[in-house]
Amino acid sequence: MPLFEPLDDISRLTGRLALSVEYDGSAYCGWQRLKHAPSVQASLEAALAKVAATDVRVLCSGRTDTGVHATRQIVHFDAPVARTQKAWVFGTNANLPRDIAVHWVVPVADDFHARFKALARRYRYVILNQPSRPVLERANATWCREPLDAERMHAAAQALVGEHDFSSFRAAGCQSKTPWRHLHFITVNRYGPLIVIDVQANAFLHHMIRNIAGALVAVGKGEQGADYMARLLALRDRSLANVTAPGCGLHFVDSVYDERFGLPREPLGPNLLAFLGEWTGERSLPDCPMVRFRRGQPIAELESSQAGGAAHEARQVHSSSQEVRE
Repeated sequence: MPLFEPLDDISRLTGRLALSVEYDGSAYCGWQRLKHAPSVQASLEAALAKVAATDVRVLCSGRTDTGVHATRQIVHFDAPVARTQKAWVFGTNANLPRDIAVHWVVPVADDFHARFKALARRYRYVILNQPSRPVLERANATWCREPLDAERMHAAAQALVGEHDFSSFRAAGCQSKTPWRHLHFITVNRYGPLIVIDVQANAFLHHMIRNIAGALVAVGKGEQGADYMARLLALRDRSLANVTAPGCGLHFVDSVYDERFGLPREPLGPNLLAFLGEWTGERSLPDCPMVRFRRGQPIAELESSQAGGAAHEARQVHSSSQEVRE
């Protein structure tokens, strides 16, 4: 969907709908609805309910934690009434606070599920690396005043690529049934004063990316050697690792689905990285059991044709623990 494609204000959409949501997580306890604090989910459902004139419940591609942002959070819901595409988008945005916005709404197949059909999730962690404190970027980047060696950080991070037990990067309160995740890629690059950790995986553990970022900062400062990430991974002990990096630098930028669902493509965020020019889904996905399974290949066939860690991943694709929680 081109950025300026007009929204349909004639055809009325009902059935299962998917939408893309952007939000600044600074004022929220995270995505998930909670009784004691404001959440993005509660705000979105309240706004959709205004358009539908009845209750609406949504499911997302992956929960985000307190203070974490998103530029392409994919959500689906079963519309209780028929409204035009323009009404769903403009009407919802008119009833949302200024720190949340819907980009688009499209009809999807009945078997689409924002969480269980996701092939990959992608985050960018943004560090402002300069002596003076941030001003314009203070809510969406983490400040580090000491010089960081981005090349050294990138080299160290490559030990995390592949399927591993990420216990050393898992929050103590993580509720996932398994610490195993398949990390597709991770890069660390410097753009002037910005250092960007770009990471994609099948799913993430609670605080996994923020714990990885905290450890990589120690490498970038020269406090730890280039083999530090590999050593932490092998230890499988969170208590021996570094502090958790702040949530303000973390951005959920993409959730990837099979092409048959026809979700619109859009530039990867956050907008302060728009100069990179990358759009959603441009990176190729690994040929792994979870991706093949979610594209329709039977799980039994995958288990019989794979060995070791790949077979472990195949057995995990049904697990409810396979979700983002950052």
